[in-house]
Parts: sequence; structure tokens; C-alpha cells
Amino acid sequence: MPLKTHNEEAPALNLTPMIDILFLLIIFFMVGSKFTEMERSVDLDVPQVSDMGALTAAPEKKVINIFRDGRVMLGTQEVNLEDLKAHLAASQAEYRDLGVLVRGDSDVPFQQVATVLTTVRQAGIAEMAISVRLSNERR
Repeated sequence: MPLKTHNEEAPALNLTPMIDILFLLIIFFMVGSKFTEMERSVDLDVPQVSDMGALTAAPEKKVINIFRDGRVMLGTQEVNLEDLKAHLAASQAEYRDLGVLVRGDSDVPFQQVATVLTTVRQAGIAEMAISVRLSNERR
């Protein structure tokens, strides 16, 4: 049986990479704090405002209903195509991202729906949607 005559050395832990990272972090935070000090030293008196939120709330989409007898309603008000275009153009001037939802009766010819969509587009509104109802049938 062989006897050990020398002692094995314990494994050494290399701390060099950890010390390098520590020094890099110290340098990073020192440079970052210098920038904030320079910002504080600028002699500028900024105005104060109260936190009131947005100036105006985003409006909901305008709903246009087209009935089978040819009537067109904007919300609860019956309008013709010229009035519809004028009202939507005025609303779009107040809020640029105004959207419109067009709901046509299922018996209305698609030409009338297309005419209303063209009128909406002429009013300058880009966000348009058509409302449909999903049937229970599956193919």
C-alpha cells in the first residue's frame, strides 16, 4: 500500500475577475453621478404645473347606423351625407385620431354602406370599422 508523503494543496479561488467587475461598477456609478451633478448646477428655473392629466380625453368611436329604409344616423341624430361629412370633419379637426364604426342593416345594399364609407373617408377620417354579427353556423 503506497503511503502519501506530501500534502496536497487546497484549490485556490481566483478573485481577479470579481475585483475587475467591482472596479468597473464603481467607475460606472462615479461617472453617472458626475452627470447628475452637472445637471443640477445649470441655473434654470423651469415652470411649475399641476398634474391634471391629459388636456382632453380621447373620444369614443363615432357610430353611424344605416337603416334598411335608407336613413343614416350619426349616434342618435339623423343626418344626410353632406351633414355627416361636415360633422365628422369638424370632429376630426378637434381630435386627429378619431375613429368611426359603421353599422349597416343586413338588408341594406352594400352600395349604400360603401357610399357612407366614402363620405367618412372624404371627411378625413382614416380609422374606419364595419360592425358584423357572427352567425352560429360553422362550415
